[in-house]
Amino acid sequence: MSSDGTADVKLKLQTELDQLETELRVHLPKEIKRAREFGDLRENSEYQTALQRQTMVKARIRELRQRMSEVSSIDISRIPRGKAGYGSTLLLYDAERDEEVTYRLVTPEETDPPAGLISTVSPVGRSLMGKEEGDEVVVSIPSGSRRFEIRRLRTLHDEAQK
Repeated sequence: MSSDGTADVKLKLQTELDQLETELRVHLPKEIKRAREFGDLRENSEYQTALQRQTMVKARIRELRQRMSEVSSIDISRIPRGKAGYGSTLLLYDAERDEEVTYRLVTPEETDPPAGLISTVSPVGRSLMGKEEGDEVVVSIPSGSRRFEIRRLRTLHDEAQK
């Protein structure tokens, strides 16, 4: 991960954006033109499908541009020190199950729960945001709730000092 933690996310978003822009400007116009050659457009499923795809691609491009703007506006200096926030790694202890679990709070684009990467906007992520080492946290999950103690907290600032 880059020093500010967002370069990888920006690259991932930009790659998808570039692919969709190419599809919108190169591939879909060809598909639509080819589909028009089949005659009556009202009963032309290839044409309708291409138009629907075009609408979906335009919507996704808008979403990606919005996310790029949001990610670009992440101000690392405003992420609290000593409290869980974007980029923090938390070692949690579940006394009921007598187990420890480690999560890193990331953007939705980086989310990979099996790898311990939890989005800051997920139910688990939201419940951890702003918490400190030693805090007890109740996390609502589909099967009910779990109670964790934050045993260790490392923020982006701690990582940068390594």
